[in-house]
Amino acid sequence: MATITVMDLEAQIAELTRRLAELEAKSAPAPPAAVRQAAPPPVVEGITEEVVLAVSAAVAAYLGVRAHIRQIRLVSGSAWAQQGRVSIQASHRLG
Repeated sequence: MATITVMDLEAQIAELTRRLAELEAKSAPAPPAAVRQAAPPPVVEGITEEVVLAVSAAVAAYLGVRAHIRQIRLVSGSAWAQQGRVSIQASHRLG
């Protein structure tokens, strides 16, 4: 039985990595013109580009794929705050 060393495994991994890179370079299709010249996402007043990128990254992380975000809108905070107060007040026992 032949003994395989760590150096042998590292050499095999390096060779497989090189071969994979060659195969991917040969088989990678050219991106469509629409993708190559894609404009940055539109920035709506009040939503910065950083927020758009953060939302895009969060959606991609949640779905596991890159998604096309069509609209982002700000929701007023008063409804969230009111619902929070209602929840807290409902949890208290009166009497």
